[in-house]
Amino acid sequence: MKKKYIVLIVTLSMLFLGSCKKALDMAPDGKITMDEIFADNEKVKAFLNTCYANMPVKGTRYFFWQRGPVNWSDESWDTDAEAESGLMSGRMYNGNASAGNHPITNVSGDAGNGNYWASYWSAIRNCTIFISRINNATVSSDGDRKRWKAEAHLLRAYYYSELLKWFGPSLPIEREPYDFSGDFSKVKRETYYDVVKFIMEDCDVALSTDELQWRITEDQQAGRVNKAMAEAIKSKMILFAASPLYNEGKNYWEEAYQVNKTSLENLRKNGYELYNKVNYPQTYLSDDAYLGPDKNEKTAIYNEYFTQNMGYTSSVDHETIFQSRDGQGNIWDIDGIGAQDGYKSGTCPTQELVDAYETIDGKPVLNLENPYLDEKHLQPNYNSENKTYDPKKPYANRDPRFYASIYYNGSKRKAFWNFAEAPESFENYPAPMGNRTRIIATYVGEPQTGIHASTRKATRTGYFERKFLHPNSGNDNPVGGANWKMFRLGEVILNFAEAAAEADKLPEAIAAVNEIRARAGMPVIPSGLSKEQLILRVRNERRVELAMEENRYFDVRRWTLPTGDLSKTDKWITGMEITRATDGSFTYGRRTVRINERKNYTNKFLWVPIPLDEANRLQAITGVKWQSNGW
Repeated sequence: MKKKYIVLIVTLSMLFLGSCKKALDMAPDGKITMDEIFADNEKVKAFLNTCYANMPVKGTRYFFWQRGPVNWSDESWDTDAEAESGLMSGRMYNGNASAGNHPITNVSGDAGNGNYWASYWSAIRNCTIFISRINNATVSSDGDRKRWKAEAHLLRAYYYSELLKWFGPSLPIEREPYDFSGDFSKVKRETYYDVVKFIMEDCDVALSTDELQWRITEDQQAGRVNKAMAEAIKSKMILFAASPLYNEGKNYWEEAYQVNKTSLENLRKNGYELYNKVNYPQTYLSDDAYLGPDKNEKTAIYNEYFTQNMGYTSSVDHETIFQSRDGQGNIWDIDGIGAQDGYKSGTCPTQELVDAYETIDGKPVLNLENPYLDEKHLQPNYNSENKTYDPKKPYANRDPRFYASIYYNGSKRKAFWNFAEAPESFENYPAPMGNRTRIIATYVGEPQTGIHASTRKATRTGYFERKFLHPNSGNDNPVGGANWKMFRLGEVILNFAEAAAEADKLPEAIAAVNEIRARAGMPVIPSGLSKEQLILRVRNERRVELAMEENRYFDVRRWTLPTGDLSKTDKWITGMEITRATDGSFTYGRRTVRINERKNYTNKFLWVPIPLDEANRLQAITGVKWQSNGW
C-alpha cells in the first residue's frame, strides 16, 4: 500500500508515536494521496498555503489579548497578572511552569502564538515535503515552481529560527521528510550553530532565486515572504549563534559581522531605508496628537511608523520587511490606557524601561554598567556625566522616542473617555464623558489613571503604553492596532552594530548606531568609547529603539551565560510611585510592582522546555537527553 501522510496536523511528536500509525495511513484530506496533490497545479499551490498556516500574528495576540514576551521581560508588566493569575503572565511571574504544563507551550495558540513545538514542527514538515516534491510536481509555469520552492525554503528557515529562539539547542535538522517507518534512534540533537547554518542555507536558496521578489508590491499577495525576510533572518540568527548563551565558548562574531554587513548592504541596494518622514502630518503633527511636549517631528515619525500598516501597491514605508497577516485589535481597549474604555491597561512599561531613555543631550540617565545600587532597583545609580536629568522632573528633556512610546504622569491624550471626571481627578475635573483631551495623571489615588496594585484598568508601574496606540483611537474612532512588524530594517542595522562592536569594528558599529539615533533626533555617541563601553551603548540603543517589539525577552537571555540567570534584569520590576501635594506639586519615588519577586528569572527560564512527553520520547528512542537545562 502506498505511503500516505497527514498534511496539516503532523508534528515532530508523531515521529515517535506508535499510536499514530492508523492516522498516518490516512490520505491528506481523506480522499486523495500526496501523489495526487502534487499532480495538480492548484493543489500544489494549496499545499504551499499549509506551509504559511502556522505563522504567528504576535503583538497583542497572545492568549487573552496580551503581549507575551514583552510582558515576561523587564520591559513591562501585564495587568492581567493579578486579575487573571491563571493566564500566561500570571503563571510566568509566579514561576508556575513545568515541562508538562508550561504557560507558553501549553496553550492552544491564539493567532498562532503558543503551542510552538507542535505547530512549528508541523509547518516544517509540510515545508520539507513540499521541497522534496516540487521539482517533479505538476506546475503551470517554471517561474511559479521556482518561486514556490524558494518560499518553502524560507518558511522552513523562519519556523526553525522561531524554535531556536524559544527552545534553544534541542533540535534535529530535517532536510528530507522523515519516513515514519524509519530508525529514529539515529535522529541527532544538533548544536545551535549548526542549526543556524542550516537556516542560513535555506535563506540562501531563497536569495538565489530570481523569481522571488525583494518586496511584495501587490495587495493580493499580502503576507507572502520575500528575499528581504531571508536577509533579516540570517542577520538575527547568526547574532544569536554568536551570543554567550549559545556559542559554546567559540567566537563567531567575525562571521556575524560579515553576514550582517552583507545582509544590510543587500537590503539597502534593494530599496529598504528607515522610515524617516511624517507622511500624515494632519494626524501626527496636529495639536490633538500630543506627541511630545513640543510637537516634535522625530516623536511623530516614530509613533506614526508603529501605528500604520505597511502598504503594498503604494507604500510610503520602506523600512518594514515583513508584517503579520492580521491586525492587533482594538488596543485602546485591551492594551492602552484602561480607563479610556474601562476594561484593562494590559501592557504597562516599567521604570527600568523608562530609565533606559537618555536625555536629549545624548547621555544615559543611569550608569549602564551597574544601573542600580540594590537588588530591587529602588536605588538608581545615576550617570555622573549627565547634568541634564532632574529626578524631580524625570520626564523632561528625554529622547523623543520616550514621548512616542510611553504615557507618563502629565502627558495628554485626546480620545473618547467613557466616564465623567470625579472631583478626585484634580487635573481633569470637571469634564463629562465624551471625546476630549485628558491629562494622564498616574499618581497614587488618582481614580482613573493612577497607579494601583490590582485594579485592572489602572497602571501597575505609573506608565501606559503609547508606542502602538494611534494618537486618538477609541470607541468613536476605532483605529485598530497596525499589523505587527515582524522584521524591519531598524533591527537589522542594530544587529549589524552589535556584531561590529563585538568583532572590534568599532567605527562601523558607531556609524550604524548613529544612523538609528539620527532618525530619532538624538546626538551621535562619542567616538572615543572602549569596546566594552560601546557594547553597553549598543545594547541600550536596542532596548530603546526596539522597545516592546519582542526583542528584549530574547536579548537578555542570549547575553547570559548558560550557567547564569536573569536576576539582575527580571527578578524585580519597578514603577514610579508619585504622590501629589495639595499645591499640585509631585514627589517621585520608586516601588516594586509587587511585594514578592518574580519567579521567572532563574536559570531554567533561559529556555522554554520541550513538552514533557516529547522530551521523554526523544530520550527513550535516541538515548540522548534533549530537554533544556532545569526542566
